[in-house]
Amino acid sequence: MKPTIIIGGGIVGLFTAYYLQQQGVEVIIIDKSDLKSNTSTGNAGMIVPSHIIPLAAPGMISKGISWMFSSKSPFYIHPRLDRKLLEWSWLFYKAANAKHVEKSIPFLKNISLLSKSLYQDFKLAHVDADLELAEKGLMMLYQTPEVEKEEIEFAHLARKHGLEAEILSPSDIEKIEPNLEVNARGAVLFPGDAHLSPAALYSFLKKHLVAKGVAFKPNLQVRGFEKTGGKVTSVITDEGALEGSQFVLCGGAWTGELAGMLGFRLPMMGGKGYSFIQENRPEIKQAAILTETKVAVSPYGSQIRFGGTMEIAGLNENINLNRVRGIFESINSYYPDFKSKFPETEQIWKGLRPCSPDGLPYIGLAPGLENVLVGSGHGMMGISMAPATGKLLTQIHQKEATGILIDAFGVGRYE
Repeated sequence: MKPTIIIGGGIVGLFTAYYLQQQGVEVIIIDKSDLKSNTSTGNAGMIVPSHIIPLAAPGMISKGISWMFSSKSPFYIHPRLDRKLLEWSWLFYKAANAKHVEKSIPFLKNISLLSKSLYQDFKLAHVDADLELAEKGLMMLYQTPEVEKEEIEFAHLARKHGLEAEILSPSDIEKIEPNLEVNARGAVLFPGDAHLSPAALYSFLKKHLVAKGVAFKPNLQVRGFEKTGGKVTSVITDEGALEGSQFVLCGGAWTGELAGMLGFRLPMMGGKGYSFIQENRPEIKQAAILTETKVAVSPYGSQIRFGGTMEIAGLNENINLNRVRGIFESINSYYPDFKSKFPETEQIWKGLRPCSPDGLPYIGLAPGLENVLVGSGHGMMGISMAPATGKLLTQIHQKEATGILIDAFGVGRYE
């Protein structure tokens, strides 16, 4: 039996290999990078069942237009004449409506709750893994009356869908963060959320897979595929052809390019984000989102990571220091006592999050191809949804029923 080949060695690819290997499947992972640092290793590491609203939602168009005029804003589309960007923007515009949000909520909630449960199982199965998993919830801090109204409305919506949400006053926040002043009108706490160290998770999972016999082939560029009828027989790399029985596309922001080589449409744009680590003093204890600036705050004891921005930049990986400065300036806006320092360029992590135009991931069989699966398009929630995506792809691979409904994640929905 020929192996299953996973194209893409990010966290979704690794979790897919993890569950396939448990089923006795021989797996090869190939990636164009050196598999040492990627989009999966420097993000905020948040596991967020609370995030049930897709990026394409009412209000995002008007916010996006106003944010376009600020180089430090949370969301930015780099204007340029590009057919793929124009197509993606039009599809985003069409999806940003209340009907789409209402349809998406149960699907996003169920996949995120499945992932949270799988993370808990993973922790129990690997007690030797120090993932810095903190199940202390996520606090959505807000400073303005307008955002306060939005966050409280969302808290009520989350409760309607069975999620816990606590509305906090400034005095409540002070009890959670006793070490420093927090400049906020209030917050919403989602106790069911969690966060971990993405780098620690990635490193452990990769070592575990190597020990279990999964083969890794880094620094391989995909040049094309060989097909016979409705089946792919091999992937063509710059080092020759690799034959496989099944193929799984987990290429992150580059998955749309892979789909194009196989002849199907998979609208995708890279959403660039940045983060940096600081010494955590005075100590911030609670993972948070600074809602006006969309900055994520992930504390890990003596260190803390700040990350954010969604810069729709195609596959451009250059660092825009103005975007980083927007993150940096928000720190002391919310935490005036925090001793922050603007990072050196080499200390700045950047990564391209794979963004579908409707804000939903692509999970399932590729259209017209009986042995190609896709797991991509998770936007800012790759870490959050990775275990569930790997589990679902494994169930499809093994021709088993999926544990949850995934109709909204159809790979061929833009065909």
